[in-house]
Amino acid sequence: MTPATDLDSRRPLITICVPVLNEEDNVDRLLQRLVEIADRNAEYEFEFLFTDNASTDGTFAKLADWVVREPRIRALRFSRNFGFQRSILMNLFNARGAAAIQIDADLQDPPELISAFLEHWQKGYKVVYGLRRHRKENMFLLAARKLHYRLIRALSESEVPMDAGDFRLIDRTVIEHLREYNDRAPYIRGMVASLGYPQVGIPYQRTERTAGRSKFNFIRLLSLSIDGVCSQSTKPLQLITIFGFGLSIVSGILIISYLIWYLFGEGIKSPGFTTLVLLVLSSIGINAAFVGLLGEYIGRIFSAVRGGPLAIVVDRLEGLSPGQEEKGQQG
Repeated sequence: MTPATDLDSRRPLITICVPVLNEEDNVDRLLQRLVEIADRNAEYEFEFLFTDNASTDGTFAKLADWVVREPRIRALRFSRNFGFQRSILMNLFNARGAAAIQIDADLQDPPELISAFLEHWQKGYKVVYGLRRHRKENMFLLAARKLHYRLIRALSESEVPMDAGDFRLIDRTVIEHLREYNDRAPYIRGMVASLGYPQVGIPYQRTERTAGRSKFNFIRLLSLSIDGVCSQSTKPLQLITIFGFGLSIVSGILIISYLIWYLFGEGIKSPGFTTLVLLVLSSIGINAAFVGLLGEYIGRIFSAVRGGPLAIVVDRLEGLSPGQEEKGQQG
């Protein structure tokens, strides 16, 4: 069922989507800035939709306190942590707006950029994303992120923007197309890019996190990269096939060469035990990596066939919709 938009209002309804996990220390500052942005853009109606990935701190309780004074807030709490990408997707699917803007709760992405997103949306762009020109973090993780973006771009069958995270505006048309996917390990940036709608990037400087702890370490970045590669393309399987054929041809040539050398060579010994061991170990490592990659694809097929909910909502906070709020004030 398609979520209802605010048909009673002449102003377009915009949903600000915020996935949260243990962000109690950031909720107040984030909502204060979001409310200010909403007040500055009076030509739009706004709702603030939070998806809580089973936080273990007071994040959901703080959101409940905010609903009393800010009726535009909605919040969905999951039964467990279903992962960051699923949380974003559930947020988009429950958004009521003509467009949805996804932003993290840590305030590393500036909410003030939302106004620029809306300006480009009015120009006809279905997707407007933020381009991270600078970010403060350790060199190792920064290099890993750059490698991640370029690897996805090289292997993807669609043009996935580099150095762009999930801070973006997505039009309702795009959201409805996303519903047609049945992916239990989604890579939303790639899914959006694969639809082919016009999109534009806006560069900005990403700041440091000032409260709370980052939930995104090297292991999760690696997991996201695997999801991105396997969700976006079958090129790795093609490369494995090409590599296998190439290695077979080279092996055949070496076998024939060795037989000729053995039969007709004079006084030639056969040293190189260490070399043979290293070659065997390298072959085992390559085979294990390829089998693991094949397993990733098979695992995704299994998850898609098995089905099941994208996420399970156990608690829900629903403030008044913009239209209801106006009617209540008039009454």
